[in-house]
Amino acid sequence: MGINLIPAALRKRFHFEERHHAISILSVDFPEQFKDIMHSLEAFHLKKSAIVISGGARSTIPQDIDGSLSKRGWKEKRFDIKITVDEHPIPIVTHKLDNVKDRVGLEVEWNNKTEFYDRDLNNFRLLWELRVLSVGVIVTRLSELQHIFDELGIGAKYGNSTTHWDKLIPKVDSGGAGGCPLLLVGMGKASYDASR
Repeated sequence: MGINLIPAALRKRFHFEERHHAISILSVDFPEQFKDIMHSLEAFHLKKSAIVISGGARSTIPQDIDGSLSKRGWKEKRFDIKITVDEHPIPIVTHKLDNVKDRVGLEVEWNNKTEFYDRDLNNFRLLWELRVLSVGVIVTRLSELQHIFDELGIGAKYGNSTTHWDKLIPKVDSGGAGGCPLLLVGMGKASYDASR
């Protein structure tokens, strides 16, 4: 299985699932991107200090992962898509992807509204159907972290209607990304560092 291509040390710290052989595609067709993702996850630690910080700005949690990928050549990208009908271009609106390198896109969803999953999956589906994206990756938090948030007294900040694994998987399994191969990465208690 493709999951075995992920280093064992990372499998102990993160939960991985794939759809449509995403890991095999990454490791064979996009080995550089696969290595980048593995290195970024290896360097990442879910710090208590990042969880308890006051809201307002974008969390340092996605910034840490995005920053690590940026150092390896990943870029934020908005795709300019048009369909031409009788010589008249009709724009197709897509949202930007936070991290793109060649034909791999990666989004980190830490504490957003669950509609962000719909946006990400729809983007992956459309870009895959247009043959400009081969694999989509979503990194998000496992629902089990809610127990830690509650213990820290900040459970309300991370409500049930925000992005977490139990909200993502039904959207994936109902076909939200169409046939686009997906790598899904969950950060949970095994990723958590209470000392930092």
